[in-house]
Amino acid sequence: MDQEQIWDADAARRYDTPGKGMFAPEVLGPTVDRLAALADGGAALEFAIGTGRVAVPLAGRGVPVTGVELSRPMIEQLRTKADETAIPVVVGDMATTRAPGTYTLVYLVFNTISNLLTQAEQVACFRNAARHLAPGGRFVIELWVPELRRLPPGTPATVWHSEPGYIGLDTYDVLRQHVVSHHFRFGEEGREARLDRSPHRYIWPAELDLMAQLAGFEPESRHADWTGAEFTAQSRSHVSVYRLPG
Repeated sequence: MDQEQIWDADAARRYDTPGKGMFAPEVLGPTVDRLAALADGGAALEFAIGTGRVAVPLAGRGVPVTGVELSRPMIEQLRTKADETAIPVVVGDMATTRAPGTYTLVYLVFNTISNLLTQAEQVACFRNAARHLAPGGRFVIELWVPELRRLPPGTPATVWHSEPGYIGLDTYDVLRQHVVSHHFRFGEEGREARLDRSPHRYIWPAELDLMAQLAGFEPESRHADWTGAEFTAQSRSHVSVYRLPG
């Protein structure tokens, strides 16, 4: 499953869910608030900017935002909301692509670093972030915590979310640290279903910290969410902030 095939025109068309899911005000509002504060008056670069879910409201807060994005259909969807002058985008992948300029903030939201399927690519992403940052600049990653503790011996899958009309299921390959997310969406009468799948390489928080160290970052903070809730052993996700020495 190639990332460019996954994020095709159909996926881009269906990606935005205004007012609900990850576009809900209670989800998006704290995200933008925190990123605006972390930008600290400077410019921001979003790796895998997608359709601009975060970039558009962040730019609306007065933060200059540039993006890097592999999927041209996702960029086309973004362009229905903001033109190239408002939010410039460089086509390419987040591990290697260079955007012009220097930034005080680089950020990766909604588990997107896990779209890179090898440890080497993920480390390269950290190094790419460091190349874009001014001294003292921050790299912010939002990422889920692998749910291996929920896997009984011999069981390769977990249901991580279930609600009317939707079931989310993850299948794990623990030898390669790979997981495939399966998204089952059902019609109103339950007779029709659509399956979307995406591959990921999961990362433990401690491994993420080591990747940051290899790229020259120092850990600044880790919280369970964008509101600053405490990160605990029970947290299902985290927002981690790394900083380059000043």
